Amino acid sequence: MGKKKTPAINSSSTADIAFLLLCYFLMTTTMGSQTGLQRRLPPMPDENQKVEDIKINRRNIIVVRINANDRLLAGSEALDISQLKDKIKEFLTNPANDPNLPEKEEKNIENYGKAQVSKGIISLQNDRGTSYKAYIAVQNELVKAINELRDDFCYKEYGKKFASLDEEKQKIVKEIIPQNISEAEPKDTGKKK
Repeated sequence: MGKKKTPAINSSSTADIAFLLLCYFLMTTTMGSQTGLQRRLPPMPDENQKVEDIKINRRNIIVVRINANDRLLAGSEALDISQLKDKIKEFLTNPANDPNLPEKEEKNIENYGKAQVSKGIISLQNDRGTSYKAYIAVQNELVKAINELRDDFCYKEYGKKFASLDEEKQKIVKEIIPQNISEAEPKDTGKKK
C-alpha cells in the first residue's frame, strides 16, 4: 500500500489576512502621546520699555526647592511630595490671616465685583541633578493645588467645576486665583566651590 497523503492547508491568503489585521490594529489603536507642561510664556518686552525693580514682600513668596537627591523643601520645611499640594493650598489661601503667609488685596474683577486675591507667588528652584520624574511630580502637585482651589471656588460661586464653566467665567476665576509660579534657573548646589 502506498503512503496516505495528508491534505495541505492553502496558505496563499494567510499573508493577506495578516496584512489586513495589521492595518486594522494600526487604525484603531491610539498611540500614547507625549504630554508636556502647559505653560504660557510672558510676551517679549518692548525694546523701549524701562525695566523697573518690583519689590515683593518676603511673606508673599514660598520657595519650593528640589535638590539633586530629589528631596523637597517648601519654605523652611522638608516635605514629602504628597504633602506639597496641601502646603501650597494653605499658603495661597492664608485662611487664618497669618502674618507669615501672603497678603490679600481687594481687587475689582470685571463682571464679578470685589474679591480678595492672594499676592502669593510660588518660586520653584531645582538642582541640575534633579531627576526629571521628581521635577514633573512637583510641577503636577503645584498645578493640582491651584486647580483644586479654583474648583472649590467654582463650586461655591457657580455650582460646578472650573472646566465646566464658560470662557468668561473661567477668566474671572483665573483673576481671583492666579497661577503665579516662578521658575529659577537650575543650580549646581551639589558641587563645592
